[in-house]
Amino acid sequence: MENTKTNHDSPAIDAPKPPRRRPQWLKVKAPGGEAYSNLKNMMRSKKLHTVCEEAHCPNIGECWHSGTATFLILGDTCSRSCSFCAIKTGRPVALNLDEPIEVAESISAMNIKHAVITSVNRDELPDQGAEIWARTIVESKRLNPNVKIEVLIPDFKGDLEILQIVLDAAPDVLNHNVETVPRLYRAIRPQAKYEQSLKVLEYSKNQGMLTKTGMMVGIGEEFDEVIEVMVDLRRIDVDVITIGQYLRPSAKHAPVDRYVHPDEFAEYTRIGLELGFAHVESAPLVRSSYHAERHI
Repeated sequence: MENTKTNHDSPAIDAPKPPRRRPQWLKVKAPGGEAYSNLKNMMRSKKLHTVCEEAHCPNIGECWHSGTATFLILGDTCSRSCSFCAIKTGRPVALNLDEPIEVAESISAMNIKHAVITSVNRDELPDQGAEIWARTIVESKRLNPNVKIEVLIPDFKGDLEILQIVLDAAPDVLNHNVETVPRLYRAIRPQAKYEQSLKVLEYSKNQGMLTKTGMMVGIGEEFDEVIEVMVDLRRIDVDVITIGQYLRPSAKHAPVDRYVHPDEFAEYTRIGLELGFAHVESAPLVRSSYHAERHI
């Protein structure tokens, strides 16, 4: 596989040629079945959101059939406008102060052993939602003392005092996604900074957390750039990385540059383990919380 040198100062994505139709390895069954329906009904009855639905995750059928889901707190409307993300952007809704106990009760009802909690960005709030984050972790652990709690957090604009509020609630895994390579941040994550995401992960690791991050490929990056990010992550001792294929949520989102072959994902796994990651989950349909219970 040829590695191509890239210019990290390039501000935007070159318009790619439209890729062929999705290859066979990206095709999944439509969600359905009794377990899926029961879980969906429970979520609706409690007015809870899941990133599984909001982000159009391709694994929703598999995960919901097994009774697992990634809870989305702080509403379903994000204060940011990342060009890859299916979660809607706009004026966020009022906080649901009962959300922490409702999430905790749902984790109990699902009878799961590893719960993943994530959120939209709430940049407009003084604490960016950190208090709700902390209460959700505490209530989830109180009602489910044997459950591992993984949190997939935003960058909190690099405010370490706010991040500490979440860490003080003692989640078991701290996950924060770098999402893509530095060169593409201006186009893909215009309200985020690569160095800031590294700062969040490094600080969390220094506080004793098991740290985890995720990337998507097929959005305009080069092979070497992915490896360079992996090297950066190991330099700050990140434990787990997930790598999956970017899939365009709609015509308004960033285009797919290419469909990455499974052999390339296998190469990322090989290199990641050589670099020292404790676990690498790399495959076309991998998402941040896919098989999350295996990562620890």
